[in-house]
Amino acid sequence: MPGTVLLLAASPAGKGCLVDAASVLPVLAAVPPAVLSGTDTANVVELADPLEPQAVLTRLRAAAAATGPLTVFVAGQLQLDRRQRLPHLALARTTPATVRYTAFPWQWFREELRLRPAGSTTLLVDLHADAETWEWLRGRALDCGPGVAVHGRIAPPAGRRKVAAPTYMKAVATVLRSGGRPPVEQLHQMALARIAGDGEVGDLVLSGAGAGPFAGFAAGGPASVGGPAPVGGFAPAGGFAPAAPVPSLPGDLRARPPVPALNGTGPQAAPQGAPPAGPVPPAPATPSADPHAAITTAVQSGKHADADALAARWERAAADAHGTGSEEALHWTEVRADLAMFAGDAERSCRTWMAVADARLAAGQPADAPAVEAAVDRAHHQWGRIADATRARDLGPALAALRARVPGRREGALDHVHRQLRQLQTQS
Repeated sequence: MPGTVLLLAASPAGKGCLVDAASVLPVLAAVPPAVLSGTDTANVVELADPLEPQAVLTRLRAAAAATGPLTVFVAGQLQLDRRQRLPHLALARTTPATVRYTAFPWQWFREELRLRPAGSTTLLVDLHADAETWEWLRGRALDCGPGVAVHGRIAPPAGRRKVAAPTYMKAVATVLRSGGRPPVEQLHQMALARIAGDGEVGDLVLSGAGAGPFAGFAAGGPASVGGPAPVGGFAPAGGFAPAAPVPSLPGDLRARPPVPALNGTGPQAAPQGAPPAGPVPPAPATPSADPHAAITTAVQSGKHADADALAARWERAAADAHGTGSEEALHWTEVRADLAMFAGDAERSCRTWMAVADARLAAGQPADAPAVEAAVDRAHHQWGRIADATRARDLGPALAALRARVPGRREGALDHVHRQLRQLQTQS
């Protein structure tokens, strides 16, 4: 099966630049695509100093939708936005005051990769952080999701008015150009050994699953350790583009460890509008069992009602164990919203995403929280896919009210809802 490779190198132009990220691309481009990917054949997409976060999002989304292994090479610098203080990959036009609008939010990596099969995705990163971000990173995770392997390093500022080089990524490219493709963990360790030999110390080192916290700083050797929300855009035809990928199949729905095992065997009641459930796969017998694989299998077999019924049972169990507004319960609500989308029930998907947003807001999450914005963006997108004009018109005012509270990062989202509502009124 062919692989996909995304080469992304980005850093601000001008005095805000910490690393000459694009300098690594010619070195990586000299490596055969199959070696970059570790597959027999591979497609390579290169992004050098992109200007717009939406352009990066489009390329990442396309890469994430491809079948087969995906390897993403990222070189650049991290900065925090001033409003939410979340890490972003700085792009060519990024300044400290415009991070929120001109940089690529790191959580978008998690969002776009969350539906890929576990074990099929690898990120190799060579990142530099400014002083503020470097301090923020202490004890925090640069989260890419539990199904994504992340290897690389994050370096502190190189010094005043000094532009660093992506030496870790160049070391990776040098190893790959030697003619072999070692396992990624071995490749990572070989690259670390090369830059340690050059006297580079004090970096945060990432190695393993993309969800663990940093263990600390490397001092002469590696210290091993272990993404919300994309904004919506407007499609050329006037529809609201989703923030998250919309694949034809769910792939692996794994996002968090499963909640404790369920008691009983009967399915919980589905929300209004859900399809009637058929025979439901039995609940896992142990807390370590993972229902996501069973749900994925059901969807791939066209048993959408079975998949939703099983997810509903886990949703109820999580709510009983942790509370209805808990992350554990909301995870399963989000899974059900995706399942409705896969089943072609845009109305139910829209209502469920709206319920997720309402629950997060009721729990005290701010309107500009990535998870809140993502839920509303997805509700907005699914609303635009409702074929029945009457149903869409009936649901529109509630979405408009939610949009008024959560406008999102893209200007014009609320106006888009109002325009669509006016069009729907003329169809009555």
